[in-house]
Amino acid sequence: MSGFASPRAQAEATTSPGYLSGFGNGFETEALPGALPVGRNSPQRCAYGLYAEQLSGSPFTAPRAANQRSWLYRIRPSVRHWGRFEKIDAGWWRTAPCTEVEPPIAPMRWDPIPIPEAKLSFIDGVHSITTAGDAAMQSGMAAHVYLVTRSMQDEAFSNADGEMLFVLQQGGMRFVTEFGVIDAAPAEIVVIPRGVKLRVELRDGPARGYLCETYGSPFTLPERGPIGANCLANPRDFLTPVAAYEDRETPCRLVVKWGGTLWRTDLDHSPFDVVAWHGNYVPYKYDLRRFSPVGPLLFDHADPSIFTTLTAPSEIPGTANVDLVIFPERWMVAEDTFRPPWYHVNIMSEFMGLVFGQYDAKPHGFVPGGFSLHNCMLPHGPDAAAFAAASEAELKPHKLADTLAFMFETRFPQRLTQYAAALPGLQQDYLACWSGLRRHFTPGRR
Repeated sequence: MSGFASPRAQAEATTSPGYLSGFGNGFETEALPGALPVGRNSPQRCAYGLYAEQLSGSPFTAPRAANQRSWLYRIRPSVRHWGRFEKIDAGWWRTAPCTEVEPPIAPMRWDPIPIPEAKLSFIDGVHSITTAGDAAMQSGMAAHVYLVTRSMQDEAFSNADGEMLFVLQQGGMRFVTEFGVIDAAPAEIVVIPRGVKLRVELRDGPARGYLCETYGSPFTLPERGPIGANCLANPRDFLTPVAAYEDRETPCRLVVKWGGTLWRTDLDHSPFDVVAWHGNYVPYKYDLRRFSPVGPLLFDHADPSIFTTLTAPSEIPGTANVDLVIFPERWMVAEDTFRPPWYHVNIMSEFMGLVFGQYDAKPHGFVPGGFSLHNCMLPHGPDAAAFAAASEAELKPHKLADTLAFMFETRFPQRLTQYAAALPGLQQDYLACWSGLRRHFTPGRR
């Protein structure tokens, strides 16, 4: 694993980042030989004149299974990053509690937001759609759409309010973090833990996607229960970057999201100066196409919880602060069964997006890049066309191919932002998709 001793070496090393495989592992990696202490965390003098610094993602006294921390060995400690901060405009980024708009008592759906021509970095390009809970109480979440048209340059960002989960929909991105470099493409997700600094760069033109900000516990893998030890999201498919560092004495702007506000300070060096690290509080990526779905093999329709990829638990067992649920391509084989999702009234609130393809419950009107909101106890389900087709279809094995939808599902009602309420792409006629569901009841004939 090579370090970044010169600009040329930096360019060569970052063209093909390396990864460590596994979820929740205790990793160790070094970009210079011997930079990582052996048998101890904080030696009297670190190799290469580095500073030892611990980054804690949980309280010290958290149970071992939930305890998260990493030791970083860096050129300068993070206290050198903390200068005089000034408050800056947060743009369209909102944090819970946000009461700009009264929550509508109706399902809602939007067309994709066009990517603008204006130059927007990741920091500028976050557009909040919904918020839920209270960030200060470390509970709840927010759902955003990001629109990025330029790479961050000599800039860094850190989110102290929550962990960030990116769902890439259009355009690849590079995430330069304190832990190393992550390259990601559409249909992949990237998770950046609370407090980890990053720089977002474009790889192949403008980018659009979805972002979930969880204010509560970090994402983890859901329990499989009777499913057993395999299928769903397998730990080996999660990738964490190897150590890579920048030794650059150039001005850099650092923006920190803290308390729902964006704060800016200026540095005289790159904060991505971690030469070695070890621990389990780390950024990672995952290809959603590696999710191994399970489902009913004879009759009936299983609950969508079988598609849970990651979960951020709450203090109530089985009730998530937020779940990431995906609907990938899969075989449908159930006999004498209405195969699309059934009609439903749900205690959880659902923000849904479509990465590519067509969603089986909404064959029209819900397109890649679009999104919908079905809040707590508001009914939803297949539109009239999907109901008619599924009720009359010949029930032979059928593969749902070239499709990938997802859902951010939370126990909290999601409040709409002013930005989302005013979007031209808000489908004012969304409720009409169910207007064709006519009466079929015939009491005299079974």
